[in-house]
Amino acid sequence: MTTDLLPDPDTAYRAIETKDSRFDGQFFTAVRTTRIYCRPGCPARTPQRQNVHFYSTSAAAQAAGYRACKRCLPDAAPGSPEWNVRRDTVGAAMRLIGDGVVDREGVPGLARRLGYTPRHLGRLLAAELGASPFALARARRAHTARVLLTSTAMPISDVAFAAGFSSIRQFNDTVREVFDTDPSMLRRAGRPAAGTPGTIRLRLPVRTPFASTALLNFFADHALTGVEHVEGRTYSRSLRLPAGTGVVQLVFPPDAPEPGPRTHVDAVLRLEHLSDLAPAVDRCRRLLDADADPVGIDAALAADPALAAEIADLPGLRLPGAVDGPETLVRTLLGQQVSVAAARTTGARLAMRIGERPAVTDDHITLLFPSSAAIAALGAEAIGGPRRRAATIVDTAAAMASGELAVDAGRRTTDLLEALTARPGIGPWTAGYVAMRVLGDPDVLLEGDLVLRQGAALIGVPSTDRAFAAAGRHWSPFRSYAGMHLWRIALQERARAAAIRTAATRTATARPTRKRTP
Repeated sequence: MTTDLLPDPDTAYRAIETKDSRFDGQFFTAVRTTRIYCRPGCPARTPQRQNVHFYSTSAAAQAAGYRACKRCLPDAAPGSPEWNVRRDTVGAAMRLIGDGVVDREGVPGLARRLGYTPRHLGRLLAAELGASPFALARARRAHTARVLLTSTAMPISDVAFAAGFSSIRQFNDTVREVFDTDPSMLRRAGRPAAGTPGTIRLRLPVRTPFASTALLNFFADHALTGVEHVEGRTYSRSLRLPAGTGVVQLVFPPDAPEPGPRTHVDAVLRLEHLSDLAPAVDRCRRLLDADADPVGIDAALAADPALAAEIADLPGLRLPGAVDGPETLVRTLLGQQVSVAAARTTGARLAMRIGERPAVTDDHITLLFPSSAAIAALGAEAIGGPRRRAATIVDTAAAMASGELAVDAGRRTTDLLEALTARPGIGPWTAGYVAMRVLGDPDVLLEGDLVLRQGAALIGVPSTDRAFAAAGRHWSPFRSYAGMHLWRIALQERARAAAIRTAATRTATARPTRKRTP
């Protein structure tokens, strides 16, 4: 089966001939003679062209009767960047499946969220991806089971239910079918180390190039005391998850400026309920923009001479994602018309006042960002700041708490933008920023952003309304990443100017005064 998500067969075959790991996760190679499917970068001998079939998802390969390669572990590759680029129902469905919605609510719950009947949604995903919603969720459960079996010492029976399986028999059958081995053998192959109960250590693969320092600095600049913490190259934060709470530590690798070599972010997850592993990992991957295609994005943006030097200076720049949609929207509203530092202070005070204590804490992470219900109950007067902004925050929090407004990774961009801008006090900038962070939408240009326009002017891009919008159309479908570069350019110039002013002030202060002669 070949779908529109796949490169043409000749391109795909050249990728596996050259062991091109940049395509890992973007499609899967199935070999008819061995009945095994692999990632494109698999180190095994390249199969003959006539024996190869290409699939857009691992679930489609599994549904066709292929087993996962034990050598390249195709399910452990970075995910497809397609689910962020696609702002349609298929992209939304894949994000929700990754977050575990099918495990919690079944296929009818997934269909209800997307506004389709289960039957129509099944036909849509089968036609586009070669697999049903259930098969896609099953593939995700199999991957979660392998992670738990090979990285923890928890009892195998507990692994089955933590991975989302409804019975031990279903778990055993799936592991045998997907990995061609039983759970006990898979565990012995992984040699998991004993650790603290409820703690899971794993690697989150990331495509290169990867501008890790820039992403880490963004999180450090926005970190709320008690909710988030950055120390060295480790970013920690609390998590509000479907079954409970948790804390994650993400250890960022050094910058990887060249494509090719694999890199990863080390993650340490401590969860109240291990059934939250899959959604926690999925949200961390979206936070890191780990599934982006940096080579393709950089090549597209560098085609504009105005941006070419900036792309060469910082390849692999990522969009900072979000682990919680309602939190991101409230924090964005708190940050309207104020500096990042002021927004951080206001958000930290709100968390200190009504934030809950997670079941799992550490020395720095002691709070969850307040729930929508808690913020709505607090009232506008207690929020503080401009009255209109406070009223917008309380009204929006009440809408999210009641279910009237959904802000999660399963929304389609056009629907979310329409729902947000229809509310009093929420304009296009706020709606676009939330879509960029929560949905990972790669094609949002915040045209009214003053800092973006300042960055544009510094590299010779017109910054007037129509001219800036017209220039931005050349960056589509990666305008969000262009905006991140423009923000960086403007903030670097501000920092440089501030350093010059500080140096001038010090020089003037240190200059000795001449004594007047009588």
